[in-house]
Amino acid sequence: MVKIISRTVTILLAAVLLLAGCQGNTAPSESAPQSELATQSQEPDSQPEAGEAAGEEVTILVAAAASLEYSYRDELIPMFQKKHPNIKVEGTYDSSGKLQTQIEEGLEADVFMSAAIKQMNALKDAGLVDAGTIVELLENRIVLIAPAGSESGVTSFEEIGNAETIALGDPESVPVGQYAQEALTTLGIYDMIQPKVSLGTNVTEVLNWVAEGSADMGIVYATDAATTNQVKVIAEAPEGSLAKKVIYPVGVVTASEKKEAAQLFVDFLATPEALAVFEAYGFTPNV
Repeated sequence: MVKIISRTVTILLAAVLLLAGCQGNTAPSESAPQSELATQSQEPDSQPEAGEAAGEEVTILVAAAASLEYSYRDELIPMFQKKHPNIKVEGTYDSSGKLQTQIEEGLEADVFMSAAIKQMNALKDAGLVDAGTIVELLENRIVLIAPAGSESGVTSFEEIGNAETIALGDPESVPVGQYAQEALTTLGIYDMIQPKVSLGTNVTEVLNWVAEGSADMGIVYATDAATTNQVKVIAEAPEGSLAKKVIYPVGVVTASEKKEAAQLFVDFLATPEALAVFEAYGFTPNV
């Protein structure tokens, strides 16, 4: 009897030890799924952020007044792309009025920089440029020019009527033409000179007409006159002939799908290094 009891106790103890061993072996398998879940929950955090700021390559289009082409193309765009190699900047340059119309008609521009407040305000009021991004960045001046080798005897805006042929920007769409019209109207001579006037589609065309001698006189921005030795500056617009300064605003186009990159470019234009370039081209910072 004692032997039977002893054997039974031994069997029971073995069963208990076996059960405990099985439970101990299942613990790791139960904890494994939790570890895997924890690892999976951490994986998204280890992935790099998507988007322009994380280095995704994007291309933005800047629609800018014709008078900005040289400073943008030769200096500012290369400088910006060196700082942001993942952002390629393309430029389209024309009169601010034409660019305004193109944006209204669906031009896929990301940044707009105008040679006048008028065109920027029109796009802002139409909800086509984000109001909060607009910066009135630069100031320019309008000047009377003649071909470099000419001897006309004209020395001021008031004497422009003595020229045989005069080149002006079309005031319907070209800001420099609007400024010229305002200054000459204030001086009381705009209507008088009309038979001698040819209207250019942008400031570059006016500059070229005078440079090649097709026009005896023209009115352009000081910055454009400074780009060539084929013209000479006769005079600046008289004080008081313009009601407001010649201001160049810049802003982000509302329909842009690359606003982060576009804003980076706008911010760059207001940096000391970019403003120094503008100054070298004859502009005056307005910020």
